[in-house]
Amino acid sequence: MKILNFGSCNIDYVYSLHHIVRIGETETAHTLEIFPGGKGLNQSIAVSRAGAKIYHAGCVGYDSKMLTDILQKNGVDISYLQTVDTKNGHAVIQVSAEGENSIFLYPGSNEMITKEYVDTVLDKFDAGDIILLQNEINNVDYIVEKAYQKGMCIVLNPSPFNEKIHAINFNMLSYIVINEVELSEISECTEPEEGLVYLKNKYPALKVILTLGENGSVFVNKNQELRQAAFQVDVIDTTAAGDTFLGYFIAELSKGTDYSQILKIASVASAITVSRKGAAPSIPNKSEVLSLFDKLRES
Repeated sequence: MKILNFGSCNIDYVYSLHHIVRIGETETAHTLEIFPGGKGLNQSIAVSRAGAKIYHAGCVGYDSKMLTDILQKNGVDISYLQTVDTKNGHAVIQVSAEGENSIFLYPGSNEMITKEYVDTVLDKFDAGDIILLQNEINNVDYIVEKAYQKGMCIVLNPSPFNEKIHAINFNMLSYIVINEVELSEISECTEPEEGLVYLKNKYPALKVILTLGENGSVFVNKNQELRQAAFQVDVIDTTAAGDTFLGYFIAELSKGTDYSQILKIASVASAITVSRKGAAPSIPNKSEVLSLFDKLRES
């Protein structure tokens, strides 16, 4: 069984200012920090650090060396990654002295994925292989259709949620990993429990993993419901917590680990992540997770 992440790679430009810039205003930034980012990149690194081999596909720009370097450094196979003649997708992030932020995204290379490229990549994978998708690239609905035709196990993280999600046939998905906001958008239900019932009734074959932050996580399929509490840590930065959870979920899924154990391992990993600053650098290795597996207390 192989794991493919068809996902985004972003460059994050983080500007620290006294306050978020208002319309018509010019503000001088105190510092500029540049980080690798993107949900796809973070999740691939998380899968690899969780001890599973993963291939990353997608489009990067001519300015993407820092992204390909960190993927390779973390053991991610980038042989299917395609470089296109445009700027890489990036985020411009303003951070105020109070810690508030304002973000805008430039999709760039992340939306240069062609159907021909998708076909070429998927030809290298077989029925039963796992494919992981987010919503920071284009042609996600086409990738889902082609992966479904091949009999692949399709895992979708519908983030960021927008109108493109409605083009995806959820009946083709094997798993969906969502937070409360995304569940509400999909189901139009205000309460998580109602949203889970909605998905279970409308897509009976779909397995749902709902992440609830400090309230833990829930796994639901047509025959089973499992709940996992979050673990107590000093929260420093929640960036990449969801990506870490999903990466560990995928890695353990590929090994045939039972769902209750998967939820616990992924929850410990995400707890370690929020106790550190940053995105990709905060994702723990499997050895760190195992060392704290029986030491952290559940909330």
